[in-house]
Amino acid sequence: MTVDLFAGIAVADYAAALTWYEKLLGTPPAFFPNDVEAVWELAEHRFVYIEHRPDRAGHAMHTLFLDDFDDRIAGIAARGLTPAKEETYENGVRKTTYIDPDGNEIGFGGGPL
Repeated sequence: MTVDLFAGIAVADYAAALTWYEKLLGTPPAFFPNDVEAVWELAEHRFVYIEHRPDRAGHAMHTLFLDDFDDRIAGIAARGLTPAKEETYENGVRKTTYIDPDGNEIGFGGGPL
């Protein structure tokens, strides 16, 4: 079975969100389907996108589990973003959460050290 994923994030200020997500994800969008959306390909057939939808902004909660957790978090810090929350669960799994300007939560998880 193949699973494709398009995870959407509603934003109020498209220009500000575009800049913020480029810092978070470390690249410009892979493509722009129209003038109110930007799409990043995180892995083959797995995408996250922002869309200018002010009435729905601020309610997303997504977590991406990474095999390069430490490198990714270091890269995000180098691009000037600070996490809102850092957690380590009893099983050693780590999670770092960032909050965009609208209040959307984007977490990154990584395996135990």
